[in-house]
Amino acid sequence: MPRHSPSLDRATPDRIAETALLLVDEGGPEALTFRSLAGRLEISLASLQRRCTDLAGLLDLCTDHLAAQLPEAEPDTDWATATEARFTALYRLLAAHPGLLALRGTRPWLGPNLLARLVEPQLADSLVAGMTPEEAIAAYRRMYLLTLGSASFVDHRDPKAAQAATRTALAALDPEEFPALTGHLAAIVPAVTDHEVYYGALRQLIHASHPRGCDA
Repeated sequence: MPRHSPSLDRATPDRIAETALLLVDEGGPEALTFRSLAGRLEISLASLQRRCTDLAGLLDLCTDHLAAQLPEAEPDTDWATATEARFTALYRLLAAHPGLLALRGTRPWLGPNLLARLVEPQLADSLVAGMTPEEAIAAYRRMYLLTLGSASFVDHRDPKAAQAATRTALAALDPEEFPALTGHLAAIVPAVTDHEVYYGALRQLIHASHPRGCDA
């Protein structure tokens, strides 16, 4: 019988994803390389590359690992409640890993877990609630893009630094040319990292998209 390799135990998909996310969270997007990941996992570069052939495959593994944490709504949950729960959970996952967002760039967020826990149940619930297929996909896309953009706009893990950078940039503007921006720093700066800005916008979208004839 062939000998069991301990490196295979250290290179499970979940272990690779968890370690890769840890590297990115600790050191930023530039900290994630196949060599650094193999070193952290204590496996050979060849063993890692057998699991993930390239960076795209590694990022897909990471995002689908996160998507496995998305909640599943109970069958009797009303449409608006289930919709808000799904997208706020996605927002929190993405906001917790800004480095991963930066690495993925414009790559589509697709994978078995995301499709099974977010896309499919959301579209299915919308159809059951009375939306047409066109209405269902349009509502989904609006909420998805809101969530992705809100999570990636700033590093929500360091709100003080994000606010300080915004304050510095706005304070350097000419007050005569930008009176609205320079004259209302006390209102603008906190809004940059205020999660309620996202939650409020999501609820507005949910209310506007709510299938006709259902209780909002």
